[in-house]
Amino acid sequence: MTATSAKSREAAEPQGVRLDLWLWAARFFRSRALAKQAIEGGKVKLAGVRAKPAKLLRVGERLEITRGQDLYEVEVLALCAQRGPASAAQQCYRETEASRSAREAAAEQRRLTAAGYAKPPTKPDKRARRLIQALGDIDAF
Repeated sequence: MTATSAKSREAAEPQGVRLDLWLWAARFFRSRALAKQAIEGGKVKLAGVRAKPAKLLRVGERLEITRGQDLYEVEVLALCAQRGPASAAQQCYRETEASRSAREAAAEQRRLTAAGYAKPPTKPDKRARRLIQALGDIDAF
């Protein structure tokens, strides 16, 4: 009886978790549908190769996740199929040090680039609009 109970216990324990489900549970995407779209759009790579949403993810595998302008390179530490608090989700993966430093450097670069532009406090008034239009007419000739 112990052999059959061991077999049933092995069958009950998952061999892996669907990639889209894990990305949602690890809080990389707000919904499973968004995770599926990202995977199908080529924004998630498993070991450097595009994967399908139903691909079974295992502990130790490496993922490259592009979310917006950020690129995350993570190693899977635990399989989680249920979404929990953010602190529990962060225990499911480990981001590589190179990925973290590159992502922080890119964010700093974006912040510095945006710092040079000052948005005007109000819309241009009638006189300013006419001046802007006049400048546009000069460039046309």
